[in-house]
Amino acid sequence: MSAATKPKHENLWINLICNLIIPTAILSKASGDNLLGPKWGLIVAVAFPLGYGIHDFIQRRRLNFISLVGFASVLLSGGFTLMKLDGFWFAVKDAAFPTLIGLAVLASMRAKEPLVHEMLYNPQVIDVEKVDAVLNARGAQVDFQVLMRSASKLLALAMFVSAILNYFLARYLLVSPAGSEAFNAELAKMHWASLIVMVLTSLPMMMYALWRLLKGVERLTGLGLDDIMRQPTAKKAEAAENGVPPPNDGAV
Repeated sequence: MSAATKPKHENLWINLICNLIIPTAILSKASGDNLLGPKWGLIVAVAFPLGYGIHDFIQRRRLNFISLVGFASVLLSGGFTLMKLDGFWFAVKDAAFPTLIGLAVLASMRAKEPLVHEMLYNPQVIDVEKVDAVLNARGAQVDFQVLMRSASKLLALAMFVSAILNYFLARYLLVSPAGSEAFNAELAKMHWASLIVMVLTSLPMMMYALWRLLKGVERLTGLGLDDIMRQPTAKKAEAAENGVPPPNDGAV
């Protein structure tokens, strides 16, 4: 595939901000009666993952899995609030989505582009083209697929742990009658507490999976970490101006 026809790389940080952080902030801080209200808070919150997903599809011609999950999660959270369902259903919802992501990661292991490629082996972080070239030159693609399956299992495990913690966190925090002011305050607290739990538990597990992946790539390719990680364009330009040759992509 030529450079002109390759889909644009997705910005992982913008993905997380539009699909997770902003919708959570709107539902928890701006959907009260004194601001947007429950109905408009829901509409504005779901607009971000929906709008980002449409924009990303236009740019890359592929469905954005995280946008789909974010849209469904926000829609259910807002819908449950409007229907005044009790905390049990929020607990089920918050456990179900990480579980579904974990199952999707495992199910995609034999797909052409497993989800682990989007979540860990991401071209925003890793110089995928260089790594693939060296893997092909060394005939190490089979071993690389074994490595990616191992990373997928670790990533799925992180999602399953997140599901368990989310369920018990919701059951612990959401104790007031549905629709009450106290329940809405508890719901806002739960949204942010779940993010903190993710940062303290699931994120370290994902970072460990990424570390294992990078160490495996180093072993299979013989490349150093600086060669594996994608260098900023400005850094490459500076090296070229100083007459520093780029790393030997085909070194074996």
